[in-house]
Amino acid sequence: MRDGGAKAVRAAAALLTAAALGHTLWFGVSGPGTALAFGLLITLGELARRDPPGPSGRPGAGPPQAGPPRVGPLRAEDRQPAPLGSAAALAYALLGADAGQPTHHGALQVVAVVVAAALAGIAAQVARGRGPAVDHVARRVLTVGFAAACFQPLHNSGRLEEQVGRGPYLVLFLLFLLGLTALCDAVLAAALAGLRTGWPYGPLLRDELRALLGIGSAICATGVVMALGVAVAGLWALPVLSVPLLLTQMSFRRIDAVRTTYRQTITSLARATEIAGYTRPGHARRVAALSCAVGRELGLSQRELIVLEYAALMHDIGQLSLVDPVPAGATAPLPAAEARRIAVLGGEVARQTGVSAEVAVVVERQADPYRDQPVLARIVRTANAYDDLVGGSRHPGGSLAALEQLRLGTAHDHHPDVVECLAYVLRRNSSRRDGARLERPKRDARGRGGRARVVPGRPG
Repeated sequence: MRDGGAKAVRAAAALLTAAALGHTLWFGVSGPGTALAFGLLITLGELARRDPPGPSGRPGAGPPQAGPPRVGPLRAEDRQPAPLGSAAALAYALLGADAGQPTHHGALQVVAVVVAAALAGIAAQVARGRGPAVDHVARRVLTVGFAAACFQPLHNSGRLEEQVGRGPYLVLFLLFLLGLTALCDAVLAAALAGLRTGWPYGPLLRDELRALLGIGSAICATGVVMALGVAVAGLWALPVLSVPLLLTQMSFRRIDAVRTTYRQTITSLARATEIAGYTRPGHARRVAALSCAVGRELGLSQRELIVLEYAALMHDIGQLSLVDPVPAGATAPLPAAEARRIAVLGGEVARQTGVSAEVAVVVERQADPYRDQPVLARIVRTANAYDDLVGGSRHPGGSLAALEQLRLGTAHDHHPDVVECLAYVLRRNSSRRDGARLERPKRDARGRGGRARVVPGRPG
């Protein structure tokens, strides 16, 4: 199902690309100098593209074997890997004049130039060992094609000047059109991310819409300014107007570098319990991976997910204050009072390390009865209990027995929705391998819900 949806998006982009290239080759390029200038700028933007990290946090990496996925707030480059190329493509789609002279390129030529320039930049990236970024190109083609189809026919027919004019109303019209384009891009980006990862669509769309206030707004504003600047000053305006977006891109990368260092620091602190022999190797990473997967299924935002990941990594750090280690580091079988004492110690240690207060609260409240816990603490508690119960084993019988024990504790210790989401996450991969379709349990992130149900798939 997911592969079919992704193929449909790629097929639509391929059909539009074929029509655009065929039309441009047949009728020729209108304004070749302008097309070349924007094509070079788009190519430079693609050459500066940074691949979004895979689940393991490395660019283009596949699923990790033992580590948690990178599930914190996506970087600017994750959603718009080539912001300069995106802004230049939007500017060319909304270009109505060059140094006061009207342009006559149509929507299909816009798509053709954008595709040719993007492929030139991507070819250089592939030669350097990067991925081909097929979904990135498909997304660019469809969104730019939408903007060009809305603007170029009105401009070339003269109806835009008659109805809107050349004053401030034109700027407002361009901003409105870019808002629609950004909305379409967010919908498409969330759909592709959902098809690629299997995460719920609603939270992904919400995060994409929130991201429009960041790098998305900078791209839209730069696209409008480029189109208006070239219309008045000519193509010499392009390199000058590209500087603000380049500086913004550098700022986002510096912020991301700080976040990456912060995450690495927390990961190193989480390993302290393993190095000291208090917990089993890989326990914190497994709990973080399970917690983040469950959080995704419950519809948590990106901001909540990063807090959840940090808290899950540090959930056992309170054991460093114990004189006598807990056998195998398993806190789930301990008496409630002892588990709460260790959790409170963990919260104090977390605060002293300088993490945010939200992370420390989740760590210290992970052992409370679930009715008194925040949602993130409920998830950490259940994921930790599951990993403690299976004891590092991945035998199917052990997993099923652990899940049933967690279900028996839904009256006091574990929230039913969290347990069923955990069951769904654990059974999802096996259902895919068996050709079955796994239905998500109907639930509310803060309420009760049903169990995940496996629906047999078609043979083959």
